[in-house]
Amino acid sequence: MKTFTTWGLRLLIATYAILYFFTAFFEIAILLDVLSIVGISMFIFSLLYISIAKFKLPIFILVAGIIVLFYSGYSVVDSLFSGMLLMSDMIGLLVVVPLISWVLREEPYIEDIMSVFYKFLNTSKKFYFSLTAFTQIIAYFLLFGSIPMMYQFVNVILKEQKTEMWENFKGTALLRGFALSTLWVVSIPSFIFAVETLGASLWIAILQGLSVAVIGTILAVIFASFKERKYDFNVTEVLQANMKEVLKNASHEHVRKKKVIEFVFLFISLFGTIFLIHGLFHIKLLLIIPIVIILWIIAFYFIKKRAYKLFGVAKDYFQEGMLNQAYQLNVMLTVGVLIFGLRQTEFAGTVVIGLNVMQEYFPIINPLFLLPFIVIILGFFGLGPLTVMVLVAGILSSMNLPYPPELIVLAVTSGSVISILISPVIMPVIVLSASNGLSLFTNGLKFNWKYALVFYIIVQSYIQVMVHIW
Repeated sequence: MKTFTTWGLRLLIATYAILYFFTAFFEIAILLDVLSIVGISMFIFSLLYISIAKFKLPIFILVAGIIVLFYSGYSVVDSLFSGMLLMSDMIGLLVVVPLISWVLREEPYIEDIMSVFYKFLNTSKKFYFSLTAFTQIIAYFLLFGSIPMMYQFVNVILKEQKTEMWENFKGTALLRGFALSTLWVVSIPSFIFAVETLGASLWIAILQGLSVAVIGTILAVIFASFKERKYDFNVTEVLQANMKEVLKNASHEHVRKKKVIEFVFLFISLFGTIFLIHGLFHIKLLLIIPIVIILWIIAFYFIKKRAYKLFGVAKDYFQEGMLNQAYQLNVMLTVGVLIFGLRQTEFAGTVVIGLNVMQEYFPIINPLFLLPFIVIILGFFGLGPLTVMVLVAGILSSMNLPYPPELIVLAVTSGSVISILISPVIMPVIVLSASNGLSLFTNGLKFNWKYALVFYIIVQSYIQVMVHIW
């Protein structure tokens, strides 16, 4: 039975993804119905594969969606079919994006980059800044998988330093780096969904998010520096001694430089191709990104003369990688049903009226002040940034708020940053705790609440000024 369920789930995920890409270009009614049936079947098979105990959130969201559909008076069956299609863009993206990590596994890019830029890393401030910044770049390829990968790299240099103060230094750099990536990295599903759904300009959203991320990175270095000074904690001395030992075993200098150039080319080629196609043809980003990623990966293996590995990569991902995505895919499917149901009611209009009434009584407070808190609160209930973003942005898209969409994107993505930093029950903090052995509370709220508070004040100051200028 287990084998049947496992193979059935693999085939259903692959079928859903293939049908989505086909129907995105050729909208055939019967195939869209088949896509909905495959989505419902995927939910059932995932329930059997994962077990009810570990599948509570998708079940809860689906039940809530069905209740809303009953209340709306629309046909539950027809609405369920439509809801299963609402997030098909995200399913396609989530199935494909993890494949990027296979490219980074082919070469020791991270180690060679750190070796080449040794002089820019040999003090505590430089090293912390580099870790925070580079985690954002690696998140472009690995999403929150960048946290354990970068942690393993840091431990190559600081393997003997395991006290809570050292883990604070390592862990906050990585967690803050990943959190800040949700402001601007185009392959982060929550960011790109917010941009696409709210109708924001991709260029402006990325430049704005990147600027805030740079400020957030500098702020993180300032906080780390205060912490180092407070506890009379000499990172630089230990760091320099350890890095000299590591560099003794590094590749030859010309090999390292070649790998750095190769990595930069990989980053620009993927990032640039997505921008170019979007700019020229105005195709939906959620459709462009997975297609470009697939072609980019194929091109990588052919250029590296390793095309023979492609079948093995595809086979491994089909057998293992896709199954790891099953939970998140079903969250997206069920959120689609809930959002479709809410759109059939007066929910969005009621929220807008409520916000307007509140603003009449408290003119200084506008919805952009509150949006981050919605994301943060839902994060404490275990909803990850993507789930929250799909839910919140999906509702906001029908509310017609009187603000530039780029500022709304920044407001909700800043909420994602803070949620990742302080919520002890979402994946990035869980992954970090699994790596360094500290508690979820310590890695999250204890280490980051002050930073999160200052970050919120800085971002809101910018947003509220821009509301009056834009």
